[in-house]
Amino acid sequence: MKVMKFGGSSVATPDNIRRVKAIVTAQEEPAIVVVSALGGVTDELVRISALAEAADSAYQEHIQALRQRHIDACTDLVGDTEAGRTLRGTVDALLDELESICRGVFLLKVLPDKTRSQILSFGERLSSRIVTAAIGNAALYDALDFIRADGGEVDFEATNQLVSKRFRGYGKGSPVAIVPGFIARDGAGDISTLGRGGSDYTASILAAALNASILEIWTDVDGFMSADPRIIRTSYVIDELTYEEAMELCNFGAKVIYPPTVYPVCLKGIPILVKNTFNPEAPGTLIRDKKDTKPSERVIKGISSIDNITLITLSATSMVGIIGVDRRIFTALADEHINVFLVSQSASETGISIGVSGDDAEKACRVLSRTFAAEIASGAIHPVKREDGLAACAIVGENMKHNCGIAGKLFSTLGRSGISIIACAQGASESNISFVVERKSLRKSLNVIHDAFSLSEYQELNLFICGIGTVGSQLIGQIARQREKLMRKRNLKINIVGIARSSKAVFDRDGLSTDSWRTDLENGMDITPSRLRDEVIGMNIFNAVFVDCTASAEVAALYGDFFQHGISVVAANKIAASSDYREYRDLKKTARRRGVKFLFETNVGAGLPIISTINSLRNSGDRIQKIEAVVSGTLNFLFNTLSAEVPFSETVRMAREQGYSEPDPRVDLSGTDVIRKLVILAREAGYEVNQEDVTAEPFIPREFFTCPLETFWKRLPELDAAFEARRQEMERNHKRLRYIARMEEGRCTVALQAVGEHHSFYTLDGSNNIVLLTTERYHDHPMLIQGYGAGAAVTAAGVFADIISIANVSN
Repeated sequence: MKVMKFGGSSVATPDNIRRVKAIVTAQEEPAIVVVSALGGVTDELVRISALAEAADSAYQEHIQALRQRHIDACTDLVGDTEAGRTLRGTVDALLDELESICRGVFLLKVLPDKTRSQILSFGERLSSRIVTAAIGNAALYDALDFIRADGGEVDFEATNQLVSKRFRGYGKGSPVAIVPGFIARDGAGDISTLGRGGSDYTASILAAALNASILEIWTDVDGFMSADPRIIRTSYVIDELTYEEAMELCNFGAKVIYPPTVYPVCLKGIPILVKNTFNPEAPGTLIRDKKDTKPSERVIKGISSIDNITLITLSATSMVGIIGVDRRIFTALADEHINVFLVSQSASETGISIGVSGDDAEKACRVLSRTFAAEIASGAIHPVKREDGLAACAIVGENMKHNCGIAGKLFSTLGRSGISIIACAQGASESNISFVVERKSLRKSLNVIHDAFSLSEYQELNLFICGIGTVGSQLIGQIARQREKLMRKRNLKINIVGIARSSKAVFDRDGLSTDSWRTDLENGMDITPSRLRDEVIGMNIFNAVFVDCTASAEVAALYGDFFQHGISVVAANKIAASSDYREYRDLKKTARRRGVKFLFETNVGAGLPIISTINSLRNSGDRIQKIEAVVSGTLNFLFNTLSAEVPFSETVRMAREQGYSEPDPRVDLSGTDVIRKLVILAREAGYEVNQEDVTAEPFIPREFFTCPLETFWKRLPELDAAFEARRQEMERNHKRLRYIARMEEGRCTVALQAVGEHHSFYTLDGSNNIVLLTTERYHDHPMLIQGYGAGAAVTAAGVFADIISIANVSN
């Protein structure tokens, strides 16, 4: 025999009741069916009782609407038959009784608890009769005849005896037993209720009393979810839970089943199966004893949360060692029916914080202030402190008790994301860690935990890409081409949630299309640097990475704010890393302190692994003594292209046309870009260097840098003869020109130099870069790194590599 319970949504409409009928009549073993009130009816009964107590005659209109709804359901399901007329007569009689009770409340303006329970009982009393008639081969078994409870406390001894007697002989071939949930009688014979959600409890009581094979809870979801699907798109149905895990999730906001439901069947070892009335083919979630569950590799099974809570704190040094303070707190709150779902207390006993619903906060503060009025007046205890606008989260899983470092991983994950924990608690069972955060951080908290503990199918990174020039647009294209492969082979999902250029931006936390982003951007919002900062931070999205593909100082100035809010930065922009040394140092420190990444590999050498190699050498204990480098792909292109047929002025034009130089090539010709790169390399090598510390020797006259750009292009051929003469000299002496950046023990220079055919830099082709690292370990034979050092595609690839490295660290 099994017990099946169908919730309010399952019996909300005649069509839904037909679904229930199809499910019930398809069962092969005998089933007892427990039903809730039609969806929304209990809330309506609460409203009716409140109106009647307030002497508001509008309660009559609400009862009339309730009557019409139930009569319409009878007609739809049973029709104008003798059975239908009998059913409507029964329903009418029950609603007449309800109206009579409410009339008395209206006249007396008093609503005793017993009368309130009686009014609330009509939902299940009506629905059970309608479902019985709709199924046809069914019989009503009224819970008022055998469930005994007072104030929600079940008398199991009396109930079990009455249930055994009432269902004696029930089995195969018997009409389906339909039982109204939620309702009971107390010891005096008056109607009482089992609390909101009590129909689940009714079903569990029956299953335990009759030693059922299984308890099925039919609802409107496929089962317990790994997290709230309204917040986490990647949440999934948990196939199996232990009783303890299910209880923890239910107690902490997962409204799949009523929490007390687990207890009776747990004692008997009866499994619970949560199923979806509207998707009966889905396997659902099976809840059973731990020894019967399949081993799981996941440390945590699910995340649950409660929105809109208030943390109330009672504190004072005088509380230390005083016996009875906690008892007074919880007794006072229990007497006022205030539920406490989280308790956090320091070992020093100087304070205790409790989490209550935001709706109960005002009342709880009044109760505690009254309870401890004498101590507060004397100064022995501080006034009750209240913190609103909070949310509580819990991670649940029995495997946590067998794994070290779960709490550490949880808190570090939240910390790296810029989320502060206000209070936390963990039970001795170690199957639940609960914590309180600001309400605005709830979505981000749930997402980052779901991702960090591998509850999601994919690890996700959420990118804000600023700058859509050649590098930025190439990066978006590369992400689009690689996205499916990364999801398939690396379980990494990259979402572009924001794209910005100088005056426009578009944001979408669900991800922008890589096909229509240009159109979306044109139709996006107007943007300024300050608004860009506010939009990125305000989205408060998890695993966020700001990707700077601009050359803007205003954008670089935003990095510090991003770090403070747990947002990593990947920069092709050189300004921040080459700015004043103190600013560079502070950015690095802030990123390290906040547990986020500040990566700028492409600042030097485009996609070449130069900075990462220097960091690896230093982290392993080596010391960088000297750096020699050709790190301007533009200048190397110029001097490799220069020939008898191609004069200097033409090489500059070619560099601009082929995308090797800036639109104004004087940025490259001045050596400023090389100076910035050398400063970055020297700093990463461990030296305190600023741009003004670099000795630079310009190789074209200074007046070319101060004239208008048009004049520059006009006068540029004036330099051709001098460069041709120099080229011929180099050719006769078997040498080549290279613009070399050099750092030795912190002393930095950049200059155009001639190198012989035996020098490592002599054979450098096209726009390639080359770096020689002389270290304590690589002293006699310096380490050489060489390859493409310019071009949008390789630079974008280097930025992409930095993004992927953040995913590797987060994993």
